[in-house]
Order: sequence, then C-alpha cells, then structure tokens
Amino acid sequence: MERRSELQSTLRIEDVPTVRAMVAQKLREAIMSGTLKPGQRLVERELCEMMGVSRPSIREALRALEADGLINIVPHRGPVVSTISLEEARQLYAARAVLEGYAGRECARLHDPEVARRIGDALTRLKAAAAKQDLVGSLVAKTDFYAALIGGCRNAFIERMLKPLHDRIQLLRITSMSQPKRINKSLREVTAIWRAIQNGDPDLAERCCVDHINAAAVAALDMIERNAAKEATPSED
Repeated sequence: MERRSELQSTLRIEDVPTVRAMVAQKLREAIMSGTLKPGQRLVERELCEMMGVSRPSIREALRALEADGLINIVPHRGPVVSTISLEEARQLYAARAVLEGYAGRECARLHDPEVARRIGDALTRLKAAAAKQDLVGSLVAKTDFYAALIGGCRNAFIERMLKPLHDRIQLLRITSMSQPKRINKSLREVTAIWRAIQNGDPDLAERCCVDHINAAAVAALDMIERNAAKEATPSED
C-alpha cells in the first residue's frame, strides 16, 4: 500500500495546460517576438485556422491577453494588439524605475552567487545575440536577464507587479533594440547592473537600474513621438 501511494505521488499529473492556456501562450509569444505587431487586428476565424483550435478557445485566450493589457477590444474592429501611448509609456517607465530599482538593491544586498551567475549567463547570451544582430535572441536573453534580476530580489509582490509592466514594455523593446545605438548603450547599462550585484553594492545596483530604465524611457518616448509625427504627416499622392 505504501509502495502504491509513493508511485501515485510520483506519477500524478498535477497541472495539465488547457487549450486556452496554450493558445494564450502562443499568442503571447507572437506578440512578444513582434510577429504580431502593435495595432495589428486579430481575426478570430484566421486564428482558428492557423492554430487549429476552436473559436471558444481563441476567445478565452484573447480575454486572458486583454486582462494582461496585451490586446485591446476595439468597437467595430474586434481584438487588436495593444499600442502604447506617450502618457502610458511615461507611467510604465516611472513605475518600473521604482520597482526595479528596489529589485536591484535587494539582489545586491542578498548577494547570492547563484543569482549573480544567472544574471551573468543571460548577459553573456545577450551580448552574443546582439553581436550577431539576432533580434529574437536578444529579446529572449533580455527577458531572461530581467527574470533573474526580479526573481533574485526574493519578493513575490515585486515580481507580480513587474511582470505585466515588462509585458507591455516588450511592445516597445522590439523596436528600440533594433536600433544599433540603443542596443550598445543598453548593453553597457545592464553590464553595470550585473557588476554592482556581483560586487554586493546595493546603492550602486539601485542607481544603475534606475539609470538604465530612465535611458530606456528616453529612447522609447522619442520613438513614440517620432512615430506619431509620421502618422500625422499627410502622405503625398
């Protein structure tokens, strides 16, 4: 009986992803990678055909992504990939600076060698992807860098608050990281964060995190303003 109980405990499947969860994850990945672009309309029928799932599964997944702020339901158009306004971007980066500055400070204060190693590994992959101009690889490595940083502060509430901010900011990061000047500057900034954490310097780690986010905000806001100016300029016939 004891043997049976042990085997059951070993083999039991605790969590089977639902079709809705798998569809939501695939759509999330497509948005995060830029395959589905900001402002792009998501047609349910087309998604059903491409993904091979039912319309109810698509609708449930879209509702989940809407709750995360990754899509908007626009009257008479239906679901579209979210865009970020200038004011929304300002608020996002301001909130991120406060939360991520704290995360960097705590990482350095706790001074866990394993956390520093994970951050360093992600940084190494980021530098390699940037050198090859591999945008998708860069995005994945940058996401892993922030995940290691945020997880390393060991504060579940900070992690829960930062995740949706990073999901929204990823919509801007896709474009900003394709700019050579920004990616090189960003690499220097995140390297400084890693060194401060590795050296166990909380004040410097917080300052480097805030400086990095403020620089990213300047680049993102400039990009939004330039795109808005282009859209406002009448096209020549």
